[in-house]
Amino acid sequence: MKNLVFIIVVMTLSWPAFCQPAATDPNNPVVLEGYLRIAATNNAGLKSSFERWRMAAAAVPQAKALADPRFTYGYFIEEVETRTGPQKQRLGLSQAFPWFGVIEARSDAAAAAAQAAYKRYEADKLKLFKQVKNAFYEYGYLYEATEIARQNLELLKHFEQVAQVRYRTAAASHPDIIRVQIELAMLEDHLTGLENMRSPVVSGLNALLNRSTDAPLGRPQRMDAVMAVMDSAQIAALIAERNPEIAALQQDIQSARHRVRLAQKRYWPDVTLGVDWIQTDEARADGVWGSGRDPVIAMMSFNIPLWGNSYKAGERQVRASMRSVRQQKKQMQLDLSARAAEIFYRIAETRRKAALYENTLIPKGKEMVNVSESSYRTGGVDFLNLIDAQRKLLTFEVAYQRILTDHLQALAELETLTGGAIPLKAN
Repeated sequence: MKNLVFIIVVMTLSWPAFCQPAATDPNNPVVLEGYLRIAATNNAGLKSSFERWRMAAAAVPQAKALADPRFTYGYFIEEVETRTGPQKQRLGLSQAFPWFGVIEARSDAAAAAAQAAYKRYEADKLKLFKQVKNAFYEYGYLYEATEIARQNLELLKHFEQVAQVRYRTAAASHPDIIRVQIELAMLEDHLTGLENMRSPVVSGLNALLNRSTDAPLGRPQRMDAVMAVMDSAQIAALIAERNPEIAALQQDIQSARHRVRLAQKRYWPDVTLGVDWIQTDEARADGVWGSGRDPVIAMMSFNIPLWGNSYKAGERQVRASMRSVRQQKKQMQLDLSARAAEIFYRIAETRRKAALYENTLIPKGKEMVNVSESSYRTGGVDFLNLIDAQRKLLTFEVAYQRILTDHLQALAELETLTGGAIPLKAN
C-alpha cells in the first residue's frame, strides 16, 4: 500500500462531530466533545485502568527503599560474669544493604512497569473514546434516518392526495390508492423500527458514560463537514510512534532488561552493618579497671550466594519473559498494520460511495421523483413508476447517511491506532 492516499470526506450535509457546545447542561451533552468529557470522567472501566496505573506507580518508591533496619534485644537469664562486671542485657541495631546496582536495577524495572501501566491506561482511554464515538455516530444516524423517513412519509401522503384527486376525476384507478396506502403502512413500520432502535443505542451510550441506561439524551448537534487528505506512510509512522499499546510493550521490554540486571546481581552478597551494646554492671571486686563499662560492638555480615543453579534459572526466566514480550510487540505491529490497511480500504470505499450518492444518485433520485409526479399528473406514467421513484430516493438518502456513519466510525478506529487525533491537511 505504498503511497496510498485517501480522502476523508464528510460531505456538506450536517453531521455530528466535534464542535463548540452551546450553553447546555454539562451532564446532558448534545455534542461529541461533551460525551467524551463525561466518559473520560465517569467511565468505571477507565477508572479501574487509572487505578492500575497508580498501583504500578506506587511500586517505584518501594523499589528504591532499603529493607527496614533490624533491632535486636537479648536479656541474660543468667548474668554473664566478666572481669569488669556482670552483663545483664544486650541491644543491637543493624541495616542490610544490597549489592551495588541492585536498588537501581530494581527501581528502574518498577519505573518501566509504571510507564507501561500508564500507556495501557492511555490505550484504554482511546478505546473508550472509539466506543463513545461509534455510539454517538450511530445515534446521529438514527436521527437522520428517522428524519428522512418522516419526510418521505409526508411525500407519500402528498402522493396519496394526488391519487385521490385523479381517482375522483376518473384519471386514476382504485389500485393506485391501495398501492400508496400499502407504501404508507410499510414506511410507517420502517419509521417505527428506526425509533425503536434508539433505545439500545441510547442504553449503550449511557453505559459508557456510567449513567442509568434509560437516562434521556438530547438530539445530537451537527456541523458542516470537512474535507482532508493524508497518506498511508504518515499513518504508519503515527502508529509506530504514538500507539500506546506498542509503547506499553516497549516499556515491558525495558522493565524485563532491568530485571535481567537484577537477576544477575543475585550472584553477589548483601551486606549487613550493625552495632551492639551490652549493659554491664559494676565489678564485684573493688579497684578493677574499666569496671561497669558497657561494651559496644561494630558488626558486619554477608549472606552467602551459594545456590548458583537457582540464580541461573531466575535469569533464564526473565530473559525468556523479555523475548516473549519482544515477539508480542512484533506481532502487534503486524496486526496493527493489517488493521490499518483494512481501515484505509473502508475509508476509501465510503469516500467513493459518498461521492456517488451525493453527486449522482440522490440528485437523480429527486429529479426522478419530480419528473414521475409531473408525468403521473398528466397520465404519462402509471402510479407504480412514481412509487418506485420515491422508494429509490428513500433508499439512496438512508444509504448515504449509513455511508457517512461508517466513514466516521472508521476514522474513529484509525485514531485509536494512531494514538489520538490525526493531523489532516486541506485538500
